[in-house]
Amino acid sequence: MSATNVSRIAIAAGVAASTVLLLAGPAAAHVSVQPQGEAAKGGYATLNFKVPNERDKASTVKVEVNFPADHPLSSVTPEAVPGWKIAITKGKLDKPLEVHGKKITEAVTKVTWTADGSKIAPGYFQQFPVSVGQLPEDADQLVFKAIQTYDNKEVVRWIEEPTGGEEPDSPAPVLKLTAATEDHHGGAADKAGDDDSKSDHNADDQAASAEDDKKDTHAASSSSSDTTARTLGIIGILIGIAGVAFGVLAGRRRTA
Repeated sequence: MSATNVSRIAIAAGVAASTVLLLAGPAAAHVSVQPQGEAAKGGYATLNFKVPNERDKASTVKVEVNFPADHPLSSVTPEAVPGWKIAITKGKLDKPLEVHGKKITEAVTKVTWTADGSKIAPGYFQQFPVSVGQLPEDADQLVFKAIQTYDNKEVVRWIEEPTGGEEPDSPAPVLKLTAATEDHHGGAADKAGDDDSKSDHNADDQAASAEDDKKDTHAASSSSSDTTARTLGIIGILIGIAGVAFGVLAGRRRTA
């Protein structure tokens, strides 16, 4: 193969690689949502809304996340993020929710983070954690439409819902829900607690058994000691009797 052909192949490979990077870049830079652990149907979860900055000369100063109206969440609690102010918007529900025997007539419709001494600079991203629940049992996913605002007044709307085909240009964050657990508050944690409790009970049983064995050993030792003492005492008595008898016999012989 000539040097010219090698150069052409190298150039073609470089162009192909650059094209892949260019195509992959925008798709990987959109606002997304991921749970810490699992987001089980009917349970509670902590969600991380990841907001990357995809501009070279502007910083993100505001992020709005809209919560699904078709599956309202009775509990939405954002975690404090240093350098950001948080505003929670609520709305009346057309159909009240019943959670733990209580009727919920309003739910969070939007959470807004506004820069207050901090920004998402070019080349960086920021995560905004939110604790939510109860997650619906009759849905496989939740769509959170987001709006990202830059300090140059540019607004990017991540609101296009998935259709099952190719990913849209401005996809909305989608949370995939997993199968429901036995305990909606965290079956794994409770199971771990049960296992710990069983371990504690087993440890107590083992300790009690060891103590009983110790007592039995002590009792056996005491019994053995008592038996030995009695045997030695009897032997001593017999020796004493024998000695007295020998003395009596010896005295009679002398007298005779």
